[in-house]
Amino acid sequence: MKKYNALAFILLGLLLTHCAGTKEDLFSINEEKLKGQYTLNDALSVEIINPKTEKIDSIVYELNDTKIGSQKNGALFTYPLKDQKLGYNEVKTSVYYGGATEIDSTRIEIVSDVQPKLLTYTIVNTYPHDTNAYTQGLEFYNGVLYEGTGQYGKSSIRKIDFKTGTIDIKIDLEQRFFGEGITFLNDKIYQLTWQENTAFVYDAKTLKKEKQLTYYKKMEGWGLTSDGKHLYMTDSSERIHILNPDTFEPIDYINIYSLGTKIDSVNELEWIDGKIYGNVYQKDALAVINPKTGAVEGIINLADLKTKITKLPDTDVLNGIAYNPATKTIFVTGKNWDKMFEIRINP
Repeated sequence: MKKYNALAFILLGLLLTHCAGTKEDLFSINEEKLKGQYTLNDALSVEIINPKTEKIDSIVYELNDTKIGSQKNGALFTYPLKDQKLGYNEVKTSVYYGGATEIDSTRIEIVSDVQPKLLTYTIVNTYPHDTNAYTQGLEFYNGVLYEGTGQYGKSSIRKIDFKTGTIDIKIDLEQRFFGEGITFLNDKIYQLTWQENTAFVYDAKTLKKEKQLTYYKKMEGWGLTSDGKHLYMTDSSERIHILNPDTFEPIDYINIYSLGTKIDSVNELEWIDGKIYGNVYQKDALAVINPKTGAVEGIINLADLKTKITKLPDTDVLNGIAYNPATKTIFVTGKNWDKMFEIRINP
């Protein structure tokens, strides 16, 4: 015990000596002048505190490690935020003075200023759905409905006759994989896995597995869709990753916000008329997301659908969105639901 206390005193002494010798900051960002939240219509104004009135040679300003401007003195610096991403953004200043440099940083949150519209719908048709299908992905391809399912030992990808619920082709995943979202691109089907950091690529016609890809970093796989060129993937957070379909390497990203609130747990995704429709996990609603900004522009409340299904022991949450371009209708279902609904969004 005495040895332990002696060591603690030595470490404490070193820490105090280090702190006592730390140089006091001469310049800092005046955070009191920053707003709690900004929108893309705002401008960022940065003021440098210089309590000792040191002579400044120049100041360089950065936003997310990208230079956004510089000036020769400590005057107020203003920069429009119209082209930035929603979410947290790092602001950094580098003050050059007398042959030295001092760096300070902070972060700001940029949120949406778009008021989401509440969209209504009409049920067009009701179809049977396999109650053993833990729905993770749903999508039409050449007029045929495909479904990806989850759960260890039960995950699969299927080609379905949606009118009867008959499974025409079913490919099972190995038991160690938990299947997640699916999408089509360039006559291929892409299927995510939950925590296995792996995506599978199949031939769209035969469902023959052609290859598997590794996520560019350790993360969960949730929802997946495509704009016809890139893949859009969710990971349980508010982020949508925009990926190269050949390598799964990142190209860009957006963060999902509804006004001042970030929206996480967006699961199944569908690209419809230039927007991303996202199924918010454990919420009976779809969010209509702007794929350029991440702003939620519309909300479809589907809670009433749960009153129209048979509540079985395994019946789980709403999940599954498939757009049929031939009829301009949307097919929605849920995990282990006994029904699938064809709906049309009302004008």
